[in-house]
Amino acid sequence: MREQPLKEVTQLIHAIKVGLVEGSFGITNKTLDIFKYIIISKSWKNADALMQIVRAQCRILQAALPQETVTSNIARRILKLTREEFDLLHAKVQHFTDDSQASLSLHKLVTQTSESNVSVDYSVPQQGLREALLDHLQEVETELETSSENICVQAEEHIHSSEIILTLGHSRSVENFLKRAIKKRQFLTIIVAECAPACRGHNLATSLAAEKNVEIIVIPDAAIFAMMSRVNKVIIGTHSVLANGGLRAACGAYTVALAAKHYSVPVIVLAPMYKLSPLHLCEQDAFNMVGCAEDVIPYDSIPARETKVYSPMFDYVPPELVTLFISNTGGHAPSYVYRLLTELYHPEDLEI
Repeated sequence: MREQPLKEVTQLIHAIKVGLVEGSFGITNKTLDIFKYIIISKSWKNADALMQIVRAQCRILQAALPQETVTSNIARRILKLTREEFDLLHAKVQHFTDDSQASLSLHKLVTQTSESNVSVDYSVPQQGLREALLDHLQEVETELETSSENICVQAEEHIHSSEIILTLGHSRSVENFLKRAIKKRQFLTIIVAECAPACRGHNLATSLAAEKNVEIIVIPDAAIFAMMSRVNKVIIGTHSVLANGGLRAACGAYTVALAAKHYSVPVIVLAPMYKLSPLHLCEQDAFNMVGCAEDVIPYDSIPARETKVYSPMFDYVPPELVTLFISNTGGHAPSYVYRLLTELYHPEDLEI
């Protein structure tokens, strides 16, 4: 039987495709609202029925928006919360004491591999599951709202006075991070690569130039390697973080990372936790998107008649070119992404 999308899901897909909802943060918030609506309004009677609904709607979002991994990420968070709340409520029904519950949790942690085949019957109705899930979703909403601020407060630890910082394009996370650093540090120089053909770096440069005590330099993408020898740090945003610690970032990020590697300049990536995806590059059917070629060569020009033009939206940056991830929970090495994924998502939910 073919899965039918909810009206709210089709509305979100349309809003994203026509540009009414933009950015990973906005898409994540809207997706969370949909799943919250499912938990409140839908007539599911047990955890298994709820997880089936969440998976079905997530698959529809995946098929329609293959590049927006945050929709699947938030679905996996809800699936794990459902499992955890079911297990907790089931344990209370079984009248475990606090001590035995703690020892049980420790035992499961130590013997997780050997007991991974033990199945839990989520089709058993559990009283209070809906209310418990809504309480946890409130915590997830608070985490999303404060993620940007929690990343920004770390700016003072990583940026110092008189440093030269290079960034690429226009990331809201990077913009807020750098503005925080400008207020706390003096004599900063920020080099912004324009990120052609959209040249969104101009928007970032304009926003940062309104601040005091900072020098802003805009450069074309072709000058990245020439300027890198003067740079102290590279700070960029990313569209998503893959399971191996690699990035799907704005086109041009790979060029920046290679130049930074050549000159041993640290590359710092700002990535809130909702951007961590358990997928690898080889598992994604549509890793990249192709933008409008009109920005590269006008359609009515003579060269356009005999030229094939590709304008990719994303670059893949391998983990060995990344020095540090800064998330709303702190700084992490690329090799630690695997550990973060195990904390965020349940192993059975990696494939929706």
